[in-house]
Amino acid sequence: KRVVVHLDKDEFHSTWLGNKAIYRTRMAIADDGELIVLAPGVRQFGEDDEIDKLIRAHGYIGTPSILEAMNKHEDLQENLSAVAHLIHGSSEGRFSIKYCPGHLTKEEIENVGFKFGDLELMGKKYDVKNLKDGWNTVTIDGVEEEIYYISNPALGLWAVQKRFGKASGEGEDSIAKPLLDNVVTIEKQNSVGNSGGVGGWKKTNSG
Repeated sequence: KRVVVHLDKDEFHSTWLGNKAIYRTRMAIADDGELIVLAPGVRQFGEDDEIDKLIRAHGYIGTPSILEAMNKHEDLQENLSAVAHLIHGSSEGRFSIKYCPGHLTKEEIENVGFKFGDLELMGKKYDVKNLKDGWNTVTIDGVEEEIYYISNPALGLWAVQKRFGKASGEGEDSIAKPLLDNVVTIEKQNSVGNSGGVGGWKKTNSG
């Protein structure tokens, strides 16, 4: 239920780019699972000041809430690419996202809707120098834990078989035959229901 993604410090300086860690893995993460993003180079949200301001103001709060905000706020109406980004960057309440940035504070991360992780502490728990892409068994506080590690989310799309439908002659949880050259499937991760991907929903405060 835990996926750990590393963002190269020289390539990813913002969540605008770094959120590939979310939307390229969401179809492989089980309901109530956890995504941990190790982001040593992330120092801002947007790639420019305007987008950064929009992300800080509205946050990654799920499709219904963002669409509601768009109807109320002209700044979002005038920047639909930001709206799409905010939707793509939400788990829709289906799994948790813990961002471990090198240059953003706990308050900044939590204000946009993510959980905060201390990069130094999480980097010791999940030492990328000792991890290989794919399944790994790590020991955390004396307890063995199985995680799925991705060293660069820009290189593929991760999903379980159920997200693509059952292939002929294959079990529901088996490895899917690639539908795209860069599709990578995870065999051991269980999926619940047919949630995942953009267009899910998160219950709003109003009920």
